[in-house]
Amino acid sequence: MVLEAIKKRQSVRSYQGKEIPEDVLRQVLEAGRLAPSANNNQPWKFIIVKDNNLKKKLISACKNQGFVGEASVVIVGCAINPSYKMGSGDYSYSIDLAIALDHMSLQAAALGLGTCWIGAFYQDKVKDILGIPEDIRVVALMPLGFPKELRSKTGRKPLSEIICFNKYTS
Repeated sequence: MVLEAIKKRQSVRSYQGKEIPEDVLRQVLEAGRLAPSANNNQPWKFIIVKDNNLKKKLISACKNQGFVGEASVVIVGCAINPSYKMGSGDYSYSIDLAIALDHMSLQAAALGLGTCWIGAFYQDKVKDILGIPEDIRVVALMPLGFPKELRSKTGRKPLSEIICFNKYTS
């Protein structure tokens, strides 16, 4: 079942604008809530933007990606503890939020909804529009809605090009 959702998921850049039933939205959000995080800190807050005026304002904050305003909902993933480092020395917030948002995108795909990762945005503009405090980091925005159209899937490299066993090999 999970692999089927992975195969279905694609970046959707055209939405019907149809409202998502509340129980369906809750299932998507629950998938993010259940995501693992470093030290189980769950260092996130998700702003669920439904207001059409706010979605329209987010278009310019997302470098004029118009489809952001077409989606029924825009999920804004925020890191509430961006200074926390894992044992590896890496900051956990980008990994933790990516896992949670990916859980949501896969649940959305399983439910017939579309999403698109938005990493091209102006941090300060998004914070200003949504009243996000300075010490919070916006990691990504994810429009969510019923796809207007689906494009053909983009290709993926074969496993033989991306894996190696026991040691790094070129």
